[in-house]
Amino acid sequence: MQIQLNSDRSVAIDQSVSEEALTILRGQLDRFATHLTRLELHLSDVNGDRGGDDDKRCVLEARPSGRDPVVVTHDGPSIALATRGAAQKMNRLLTRLFGRLENKQS
Repeated sequence: MQIQLNSDRSVAIDQSVSEEALTILRGQLDRFATHLTRLELHLSDVNGDRGGDDDKRCVLEARPSGRDPVVVTHDGPSIALATRGAAQKMNRLLTRLFGRLENKQS
């Protein structure tokens, strides 16, 4: 499973942000690695310099092998919390998706 990190011009992805995001994603989604070809993480700052609550956005796209991509979004007060929230949502979505597929095959 390939993991790709992207951001808009308002969010810098340095090594610490990258490592933290990868740790969060692997912790939540590694069990789906055999089913996924790629994860794409898109980070942005919704309000830019104005700040505010929950102004960091994480859009997480998973590409299951042989299926259409699935996407979740989560806003949070920091990049880490937005990433964690999106990873948790994706975990639930993939659990439902692959659980249904396994039930159909049984």
